[in-house]
Amino acid sequence: MGKHVLLIEDEENIAEAIRFILVRDGWQVTHLAEGGGAARRAAELMPDLVILDHMLPGASGLEILAALRAQAKTALLPVLMLTARGQPRDREAAERAGANRFMAKPFANADILAEVRAMTGTAGPESGPENGLGNGPGGQG
Repeated sequence: MGKHVLLIEDEENIAEAIRFILVRDGWQVTHLAEGGGAARRAAELMPDLVILDHMLPGASGLEILAALRAQAKTALLPVLMLTARGQPRDREAAERAGANRFMAKPFANADILAEVRAMTGTAGPESGPENGLGNGPGGQG
């Protein structure tokens, strides 16, 4: 089974950084820079995970998330919500809308990769303590 992420993010630098991190880890990444039509595209692609920005042109991340949850085909699709606004009310709104996880920007590269792996139950091409994600010798800690 392929590893496919749909990334819906309008900030090009952030999108490129996430794409680079995930492609290097063996993921296929489809990127959309705006919210319009994003829920339909997710239903067409049926990725393993959606990484969704909170504030987007065309439709907000919360609107897209509500549309995903309203369709039987995408209702259970894992969604990692990103936002530059890390306020508790933003997190609560994302959780109410059905986000599986929430991450505030800026984030560390290792954190986004760890979230994607955890949400999809996958390991990277070099799983183990040598991948740089462990907390100390042997990844223990």
